[in-house]
Amino acid sequence: MSPLPRQRLTKRSFVNFVVIFFSLLFLSACGQRPPQVYQQQVLALGTLVDISIYGVDEEQAAKAVTAVSNKMEAIHHNWHAWQPSKLTYINQQLAAGSTVTLNPEQQQLIQTGITLAKKSNDLFNPAAGKLIALWGFHSDERPDSAPPAASDIEALVQADARMSKLTLDGNQLGSTNPAVMIDVGGYAKGYAVDQGIAALRRMGISNAIINAGGDLRAIGDKGGRPWRIGIRHPRQPGVIASLETHGDESIFTSGDYERYFEYQGQRFHHIIDPRTGRPAQGTRSVTIIHKDASTADAAATAIFIAGPTLWRETARAMGIKEVMLIDATGTIHMTEAMSQRVHLNIDTKTTKTIIVP
Repeated sequence: MSPLPRQRLTKRSFVNFVVIFFSLLFLSACGQRPPQVYQQQVLALGTLVDISIYGVDEEQAAKAVTAVSNKMEAIHHNWHAWQPSKLTYINQQLAAGSTVTLNPEQQQLIQTGITLAKKSNDLFNPAAGKLIALWGFHSDERPDSAPPAASDIEALVQADARMSKLTLDGNQLGSTNPAVMIDVGGYAKGYAVDQGIAALRRMGISNAIINAGGDLRAIGDKGGRPWRIGIRHPRQPGVIASLETHGDESIFTSGDYERYFEYQGQRFHHIIDPRTGRPAQGTRSVTIIHKDASTADAAATAIFIAGPTLWRETARAMGIKEVMLIDATGTIHMTEAMSQRVHLNIDTKTTKTIIVP
């Protein structure tokens, strides 16, 4: 084999080489390095939260991670649905027919829930906490017993607990329905992520991701390159799709694989349809893109419950343009806007995909 030909070293290329060499040597001597992505994983909201920050030094990034972690843990503690918390106190007072004085944060979160429930036509229903508890999902451990009795389910459905039964007058919260039990689990994660991003911005950070167990909000980018996000496959290990973020976006997924138990070969998951009082049928997962994480979180739940027949109407009512729904047969339904963003990591010849306006 003949040797590779030597490339001619021109005067210009030699000068460029010298400039680059001594620039790197200077940066190394000064201790300067190209900006890196600082990543840390913390336990918050009862899940592992991955925080990625780009373009700041390690000391500032570490302080930011601590601030976000503390904020999220405070939200988790204050709004826990079954362990003693401010929320359990609020529910006790509502059940007794009493009014509760809310602080500004409590008032904001409750009002957000009322607004989102109304937009979803009550498919997203944080007032149905008694139904969730009846199914055994107010517990740190997954239930392993039989489903609740049909009569108990029907009684709570007939009680018609919904957010519109709450009265929020200034900072005074009451209810006209003693069956109301608030459970903010359907949007508290999104609210906490929004608060975490706000905390980062107050510290001067404009390029970051807060990923709470697969649900996230991303801001900025990493040196001009977008953040790349994977969407979990609802039935197999790994991801079913990926996408790149555009500036400030939240990406949330609701799936029947998150919390569930099996009884006599049937899967019973935690996303309860308030119309039937039972786990919603017809959907495996829903992924939403929206600027606001609280809205994305709630919409993923509402559209999951709406299912393959009503998901478009629910998305439209909640102002959601980018949706991917995987139904019980594995068929992928997407809005046209979502189809332009998502790269499917599966064999599209064997998987049916329906794209709608």
